[in-house]
Amino acid sequence: MKRSASKNLEPTEHEIQSALVDWCALNGVPIFAIPNGGFRHIGTARKLQREGVKPGIPDLFVPICRVGKGGLFIEMKTKKGRIRPDQAFWIAELSHQYQVVVCRSLDEGIASIRTYLDAMQ
Repeated sequence: MKRSASKNLEPTEHEIQSALVDWCALNGVPIFAIPNGGFRHIGTARKLQREGVKPGIPDLFVPICRVGKGGLFIEMKTKKGRIRPDQAFWIAELSHQYQVVVCRSLDEGIASIRTYLDAMQ
């Protein structure tokens, strides 16, 4: 994983997430991003809201059923990143039907996916 150019040399959330998506591709794990964040033109933002985009939805989804759950949602954070109230709401809501994890490193992301996929159905 490339390191950010920042002084602390800690990877950014983007770098961690990108590396996890790369690992999934190399290991045959289906995963997709839910791009709710980032700056958008106001017209685009309104259009996406009307189409159902919701702030706080986790960043990634693995669409494989395991352990009575309908898939695995992954919220990526840096080591110092905080869960916002809208994210906490969706984590709690989604946890009823899905496995939801917060990962703060590539290693945590890989371990979470492996644990989830190894669980009995």
